[in-house]
Amino acid sequence: MKVPENDPIHASKQLLRSLLDEEIPLVQSFKGKWGLIRVKLADLQSQLNDFSTGFSSPTHNNNPLSLDLLHSVTHSLSDAVSLARRCQTLNLTEGKLRTQSDLDSVLAKLDRHVRDCEVLIKSGVLQDGGGAGGGGGVSGSKKEAVRAESRNLITRLQIESVDSKNSAMDSLLGLLEEDDKHVMIAVAQGIVPVLVRLLDSSSVEMKEKAVAGIARISTVDSSKHVLVAEGLLLLNHLLRVLESGSGFAKVKACTALQALSFSKENARVIGSSSGVSSLLEICQAGTPGAQAFAAGVLRNLAAFEEIKENFIEENAVFVLIGLVASGTVLAQENAIGCLCNLVKGDDNLKLLIVKEGVVECLRNYWDSCPPVRSLEVAVELLRLLGSSQGIAEGLVSDGFIARLAAVLNCGVMSARIASARAVYELGSNARAGKEMGECGCISSLVKMLDGKAVEEKEAAAKALSVLVLFAGNKRLFRKDERGIVSTVQLLDPLIQNLDKKYPVSTLASIVHSKKCRKQMIAAGASLHLKKLVEMDVEGAKKLLDGLGRGKIWGVFARP
Repeated sequence: MKVPENDPIHASKQLLRSLLDEEIPLVQSFKGKWGLIRVKLADLQSQLNDFSTGFSSPTHNNNPLSLDLLHSVTHSLSDAVSLARRCQTLNLTEGKLRTQSDLDSVLAKLDRHVRDCEVLIKSGVLQDGGGAGGGGGVSGSKKEAVRAESRNLITRLQIESVDSKNSAMDSLLGLLEEDDKHVMIAVAQGIVPVLVRLLDSSSVEMKEKAVAGIARISTVDSSKHVLVAEGLLLLNHLLRVLESGSGFAKVKACTALQALSFSKENARVIGSSSGVSSLLEICQAGTPGAQAFAAGVLRNLAAFEEIKENFIEENAVFVLIGLVASGTVLAQENAIGCLCNLVKGDDNLKLLIVKEGVVECLRNYWDSCPPVRSLEVAVELLRLLGSSQGIAEGLVSDGFIARLAAVLNCGVMSARIASARAVYELGSNARAGKEMGECGCISSLVKMLDGKAVEEKEAAAKALSVLVLFAGNKRLFRKDERGIVSTVQLLDPLIQNLDKKYPVSTLASIVHSKKCRKQMIAAGASLHLKKLVEMDVEGAKKLLDGLGRGKIWGVFARP
């Protein structure tokens, strides 16, 4: 049957009518197969009716996806007509097996066309128009153009050939890389389930590109919840990539897993013995980029107590220390962060990593001058190790006090807070406390008392409460003109989420001095303390009594 090439929708409907009304009723061979084909043809006929509604408009005529699909449908229907005529006799000239194979092929094609038509109709691209580049027919904002292009590319990924899908995927990845807003638009259009399905692709190239797309989406915070919603299916795909993917794919899989491993449920799946083992293997033998991101995933997993046992079983400590010694800055930072999570509350593990040389690695990392924000995690590990008195002595001997003092005075607030907390842990050691005073920590901490964030104020007050227990540091604190005033200000009950026992403790250590008492009273300490006594703050009543018994204290005043 000759069909008009310039009108694929009319041609397809004409072929359908011919098959349903004229050709199939005359079929003698394989009637069961033709019954199945008739069902598919009925579905296709309904979909073509949807296509024909407004198909004459420029929007539909300009859309290459609908045109390509309709031409493909026309070609398949033409083959079906020829095949139906062959089956209108019991004497099959092409042979029974060949004819059966041709029938299966036509049925598979029609099934694919039905699915592709459904995708195309639901996608909304028929209303967008434009070419494969996307958005060409969209008037209005750039956002609308990106939305139309996203729909176009997502649809192409679901209905086209492998080569066309690769091309569409390249365009999609380029679009996602341009702007985080493009990521959010594509996610809203439904790209995530499509990418997850493509992880099952028989094409290695397509699978890797799908992982890259998922990794990109994982970097946009507002879109992570859509990835999380894919659950076990996505996690298992990504874990398989860790085991057998290329270096590039492993980097992208780790990027995605790093974003997904913050939740306890996901961490349980990723942190299985095999998951930890695969990540540690990458830390040992992967590319520098893969090592860094694999260590990032491990860092997240180590935060969950129930997963730590898998780290111990896989000898993770030795791998992580090796990465601290020789990895990139990011790999070192993540490896140190992972060690921090592992050793929390475990003195035996602290002693083990010290024995295995972590202190030297930590010192070398510190002295390599990484960005201050990357140094925070090193400060945290120092704090955790310093909480063990046996280890603290060695840290002081290795010169970490001077290093800590330098960070305490840096321009990054989070790093200052981490340093102040480390000072508190190490400061109870007599040698460390004295050296901190000599290195200028008192002055730096006093400045932090006036910081904008409550966390910074409390960290500084907490550190000072320990350091002023030493006579030399006490003198340094009293000499700083802002020290007493700033500490008294922290007693104000209006400053919430700050543990008042620390500024109370600091002031209590110098209340024996008449001059200091006068400064405290002048700064309003008495009024604040009365309220703190009512709130039952530790040490508040004793300090208030000390301020009120000036004459008695004067007799026993300390120098």
